[in-house]
Amino acid sequence: MQAPRCDQTAAWTALTAQFTQSGRSFDLRPAFANDAQRAEAFSLNAPEVFADLSKNHWDTETRGLLLALARECRIEARRDAMLAGEPINHTEGRAVLHTALRAPRGAAPFSDDVHDVLDRLLAYVEQVRDTATSGIRHVVNIGIGGSDLGPQMVVPALDAFAHRGLKLHFVSNVDGHDIVPVLRGLDPRETLVIVASKTFTTQETMANAEVARAWFLAGYGEGGEAAIAKHFAATTTNVAAAAKFGITTTFGFWDWVGGRYSLWSAIGLPIALAIGAEHFRALLAGAHAMDRHFAEAPLEQNLPIQLGLLDVWYRNFHGYTSRSVAPYHQGLRRLPAYLQQLEMESNGKCVDLDGQPLPFGTSPVVWGEAGTNGQHAYFQMLHQGTDVIPVEFIAVKTPCYDAARADGGSGLPDGVRAGLADQHHKLLANCLAQSQALMLGKATDEAIGETAPTASKSLDALTVARHRTFPGNRPSTTLVIDRLTPAAVGALIALYEHRVFTSGALWRINSFDQWGVELGKALCSQLLPRFATGDTAGLDGSTAALLKRLLG
Repeated sequence: MQAPRCDQTAAWTALTAQFTQSGRSFDLRPAFANDAQRAEAFSLNAPEVFADLSKNHWDTETRGLLLALARECRIEARRDAMLAGEPINHTEGRAVLHTALRAPRGAAPFSDDVHDVLDRLLAYVEQVRDTATSGIRHVVNIGIGGSDLGPQMVVPALDAFAHRGLKLHFVSNVDGHDIVPVLRGLDPRETLVIVASKTFTTQETMANAEVARAWFLAGYGEGGEAAIAKHFAATTTNVAAAAKFGITTTFGFWDWVGGRYSLWSAIGLPIALAIGAEHFRALLAGAHAMDRHFAEAPLEQNLPIQLGLLDVWYRNFHGYTSRSVAPYHQGLRRLPAYLQQLEMESNGKCVDLDGQPLPFGTSPVVWGEAGTNGQHAYFQMLHQGTDVIPVEFIAVKTPCYDAARADGGSGLPDGVRAGLADQHHKLLANCLAQSQALMLGKATDEAIGETAPTASKSLDALTVARHRTFPGNRPSTTLVIDRLTPAAVGALIALYEHRVFTSGALWRINSFDQWGVELGKALCSQLLPRFATGDTAGLDGSTAALLKRLLG
């Protein structure tokens, strides 16, 4: 039986009525004042992640109706179909099995193939990480999209576990201003270049790979062509094209691995090089633990599903069009960029599985910055702007500065370590304070009684107080991780993957194709020859005028 779209259910109708009656006017402040157990009632535990969902605009009635919506949309059956390897990517006729990449041997489809590649990849990793023998000191990963964003996010997140003798660099943009600063100053004899492209035809990746190849040959000197085999590796399924390029070390993956879900595959080679085989397996294990939670936990305790339900509640009923992600850990600074692809490429769709136009919004705009940097940039808008924007805070309880050291310490003097402990308390205090301030706000009457030292003397007290009024009642979620280990990072990423699946399944869209990316690529291929000829025939007026200006 085909699962209904969310707006075609009885639960959706009930949610609409509930939102009109009380949901629209829900206020967090009396909700907490009237329920001493609210924080406990709206908190969930999942592998490696604790979630406080109590500062969101919902009550037990709303949550119950959302759970009913999930059941009516047969979310569990759709989840099980994905995990079983059914071709749920309908428009491309493919399975969606990134979960198989992190399952133990024998626990998922294609297990033998997955683990054969994984074992071979990790054996290669350990050879390169033996820097005294390999001579490699720098690794340059050339990819774009999922072949870049995942590794580029995870490597700094797990810096504490990284090999201190290897430095990782990432190149993605076809703009030469990306690759030139990376290659500048590197010694080709100490550099490994990874070309990450499933087809070995991705325009941006191959353009950068050719630049890297020319740089390598120019700098290596005699014997450079033969040395490419040692100093270049490819994560690709097009072994023939890689061999033609001169690459003999290749690691493949499968058509059921979507780009934005590919860091668990051979695309994770730079991650494994940074943290080593043991920690890479721990990263996979953390993700697998979240997979099992998603597959087995009842809906009432299922964190990814409840986050996905909240996303639908906010997007389709409250009309909130964006969500800000604020990780209070510098290692997670690239997480918002990673989530932009994961969520907006997956759920940025305007038709359902039958190709019918959707009468409601889908993916929110996802954006953010590491705390506390974001506080000094865009938090002004979050607190006092005209739009309500749900915020997702991520706090890490215990810092870890250098787990790669044998003693697990930071390698710093005692006085410096004491200062770092104080810094971490400041970081966590800021995280808690911001979510508290978003909820509580500040009334005008309260602001009148305060001193505003920078206020203009020409303004009356009431005017100044209005400028210092915070509406409050602004929703947020706080995720807490005990320590940013490989297992924790794996679980966190898998949590977001399954959350995106949940909202996409309720909207009944295909979260796994990406046709929107293709049109621009096709038009680029048509425009590129015109830069050599200057021909503007058949172009729209704007594009023709811009081409002339760029060539003039």
